[in-house]
Amino acid sequence: MNHDARSPRSTAEVVSTHSVFGAPCWVSLTSRDLEATQEFYTAVLGWRWRPAKLGERFRIALAQSVPVAGIGAVASMWQMAVAWTPYFAVPSADEAVARVQERGGTAAVGPLSLPPGRAALLADRDGATFGVWEGELISNWETWRRAAPAFIRLHTRDAFDAAMFYGEVLDWATERPGCCEVRYEGGEVVLRSGGDVVARIESGALEAAPDPTIRPHWQVHFAVSDVAECARAAELHGGSVLSKVSDEAVLRDPDGAQFTVTSRRGR
Repeated sequence: MNHDARSPRSTAEVVSTHSVFGAPCWVSLTSRDLEATQEFYTAVLGWRWRPAKLGERFRIALAQSVPVAGIGAVASMWQMAVAWTPYFAVPSADEAVARVQERGGTAAVGPLSLPPGRAALLADRDGATFGVWEGELISNWETWRRAAPAFIRLHTRDAFDAAMFYGEVLDWATERPGCCEVRYEGGEVVLRSGGDVVARIESGALEAAPDPTIRPHWQVHFAVSDVAECARAAELHGGSVLSKVSDEAVLRDPDGAQFTVTSRRGR
């Protein structure tokens, strides 16, 4: 997880994962070529950039001056897959990692200390990759939620089994104040935080499919004003369009990471 290190924030502005938990709190892209990645997402999503505290291989993406995502050009160096990864807020990264392992998931990286918090990269029982973050969140979390992804969607083998796994790891649908609400709606498991839809889980992905887009994975959906324009920009700048309907398109960047653009009007 990438954090920006600009001006210090007052205690009143600081929001931590002890008060906000269970919901997505950040998205991060592992890439190969930092400059090419920045050029692509600037063209497609209109993002601007600033340096990140983690070093020269990392950047923070800005949408309307709001930090919305992190990029790390470490896929080759760390032998990691090129992919978008969602991070969930947790009160304790150590406890979350232990819960994942107890339930048949795996810990790929961490927990690592990345001030002002701690992070871990994990995989669920079916191999879908996700992260957890403990510590200080980006200033004004609600602003991030509205400026960044529309939501994230888990394509998995069994939505109910996955919902049980993540619910037990992230304290969904518990009696604890502030927890996320989980319901079954329209054939999907839907996760809400503060009344907003923040994640969806659907069945259908195959565990051992040769195509990585069919295997279980988390898909990040970014809200945009013009889906067709984003699709055209992706193709013009070395990416591709995997599928497209009127209010949504699945895109692939030049490195191979896939993501979805969703119309703000259709949210």
